[in-house]
Amino acid sequence: MTTTSHAITATGLRKAYGDHVVLDGLDLAVAEGTVYALLGPNGAGKTTTVQILSTLVAADGGHITVGGHDPARDPRAVRARIGVTGQFAAVDAKLTGEENLILMADLHHLGRQEGRRRTAGLLERFGLTDAAQKLPEAYSGGMRRRLDLAMTLVGDPRIIFLDEPTTGLDPRSRHAMWQIVRELVADGVTVLLTTQYLEEADQLADRIGVLDGGRLVAEGTAEELKRLVPGGHVRLRFADPAEYERAARALHGTALDDEALTLQIPGDGSARELKSLLDRLEAEAIEAESLSVHTPDLDDVFFTLTTEHSHQPAADAAVRKEALR
Repeated sequence: MTTTSHAITATGLRKAYGDHVVLDGLDLAVAEGTVYALLGPNGAGKTTTVQILSTLVAADGGHITVGGHDPARDPRAVRARIGVTGQFAAVDAKLTGEENLILMADLHHLGRQEGRRRTAGLLERFGLTDAAQKLPEAYSGGMRRRLDLAMTLVGDPRIIFLDEPTTGLDPRSRHAMWQIVRELVADGVTVLLTTQYLEEADQLADRIGVLDGGRLVAEGTAEELKRLVPGGHVRLRFADPAEYERAARALHGTALDDEALTLQIPGDGSARELKSLLDRLEAEAIEAESLSVHTPDLDDVFFTLTTEHSHQPAADAAVRKEALR
């Protein structure tokens, strides 16, 4: 039996600003060498969570460990193990890309030779060598974000907090950032990611927590979360009308489409449920031309489990949902 080691844990995490409760008893556990994504609407507490875990803000209550240390009691030990990339690139506009990295190396007391070696390696890794002598104003948005993340990595952190790191990037730059995150995790780095790009969580996260009103309202893999939302089904398509009619009689509770010769059978998309359906088809000697499994996506999970749109007209909610795609 293997025991999972956690890079980050939080139990009963609380934070309020006056009468406004931001975090209301948040429990969190992030396994080492994984990507954990926090999803939630604006104001759900995502950025506050990152600020507390990275020692930038003090919690009002709860127990926390980051890299085996308590951020409140031993913030320096935590800072030595983490890197933070915020929502906006924190590069110095008056320094070149190379100079920004050298500055970070000096702040980490790496020494001249090691600092230059690490700077050169990061410039090459992030595809910034040709732009090393240019000021950030000459960089594209994607290049600035890559430089920002490279600066985070100068200290070789084993835990990285990425707070909405791809906000405002074009699809190509976003995919480039995703690949960098995958490579970091392959090297054993732990990543806590906050995002409102649902595809980003689906693509990167080993586990996802849905945060709403300062509480974790759901947690699991992307597939587990999708199964929480109704609407999943298996669609059977038939070439022979007679076979279609026979299947319709045998499989009760299905939605029929006589014109397309398809049956839609409600289900959660699990392997067990699919096997049961296939066994029923085999027992009745029914042959479908094709079978497809349809499950809700993370958009559906987000809008079902969070309450941001609960008092808004349906049309407005649909517009916001489309904007998150």
